[in-house]
Amino acid sequence: MSRVGKYPVKVPSGVTITLEDRTVVAKGKLGELRLPVTEKVDITIENGEVAVAPRGDDRAARTMWGTTRSLINSMVTGVSTGFTKSMEITGTGYRAAVQGKELVLNLGYSHEIRYAIPEGIKITTERPTAIKVEGADKQRVGQVAAEIRAYRGPEPYKGKGIKYDNETILRKEGKKK
Repeated sequence: MSRVGKYPVKVPSGVTITLEDRTVVAKGKLGELRLPVTEKVDITIENGEVAVAPRGDDRAARTMWGTTRSLINSMVTGVSTGFTKSMEITGTGYRAAVQGKELVLNLGYSHEIRYAIPEGIKITTERPTAIKVEGADKQRVGQVAAEIRAYRGPEPYKGKGIKYDNETILRKEGKKK
């Protein structure tokens, strides 16, 4: 069984954490994040640390104990340093560019795909085949990256498509004569 919940979350300098009506609010240089907290856990903020404790000994309380601690840790990291997902585009003629508040993707379809960049997310393209998604909210950064990847996921024969930088594509052998 995991014991993630018993470790307190250290709050770095430049980040303030407050508790307002069962909502944890983290403010830092990259913005403000809010987390509604369940009734199954208690949260205490003291000496630059956030401690989470289960309210009972039942399974649901112990489950939410570690989950809440991890979510608060992600909030603190997000408002202080932020999260990044890098992606690569592989394929002849496949490219990406940021135009205003839209990401324009050419992925071999008969039309270009225009993806509206959500509020709180920053997308950059250092070169036409590299996309970097940045933001304070870990879940939103991952969701935006997954939505972009879903337009043309990597295929196993030639490896064409959009893949994460740290992802390895299992390649298949083609047809034999």
